[in-house]
Amino acid sequence: MKRGWSGRLTVGAVLLLLGFLAVAQLRSQATDQALAQLTVQDLTELVANLTARNNQLRDDARTLETQRTALQAAVQRGDSSAASIRNDLQRLLGWSGVLGVSGAGVRVAISGSLPSAGINTLVNELWNAGAEAISIDGVRLVPGLVVEGDADALVLGGSPLVAPLELLAVGQPETLAGSLTRAGGPIAQLAASYPQVTLAVSGEDLVRIKPTDRSLAPVLGKPRI
Repeated sequence: MKRGWSGRLTVGAVLLLLGFLAVAQLRSQATDQALAQLTVQDLTELVANLTARNNQLRDDARTLETQRTALQAAVQRGDSSAASIRNDLQRLLGWSGVLGVSGAGVRVAISGSLPSAGINTLVNELWNAGAEAISIDGVRLVPGLVVEGDADALVLGGSPLVAPLELLAVGQPETLAGSLTRAGGPIAQLAASYPQVTLAVSGEDLVRIKPTDRSLAPVLGKPRI
């Protein structure tokens, strides 16, 4: 009984395969007959249409390839722009005092009793000479933070300053030092006014200035874009 069913299934499968091949053959013959019935002009037009279609497909492929290349370039430019923006942001944060900075600069050692006006004279001179960051005894100078008080009672940001003091500035060492020590400059003027004070200026290959611990958020001002 099982052999009978197996034989029938085999015969059925063979008949199905033969039917499929017959249909494929008939379709192929029908296509060949349809082509055979076309005139030379019809065949020429058919070939021309096929050729035009192939050319159009090639053009579309080239256009897509061009667009893909342009998109890749745009992505790369976007990465470069993002990196540039990040670098600019880092520089701005460092310049504002939010981040610490390091680089070439000068060191000013102050020994003796110098009033706040004298210290602020040195600080202003450094800013005017192009200093990018300044600190006094490790305290970062930012807007609204200045040295106050008499020579023996100096205060910076509410904290007392005790001599000797160290003033650090990041910037071109030659420019900063030259501005301080030029003839008739602030060092010469302070030395004449306060002979008991010693001021020593030295160029440094590496100066490290810490970030500020003060809030830099404006109270009244609002950013405008």
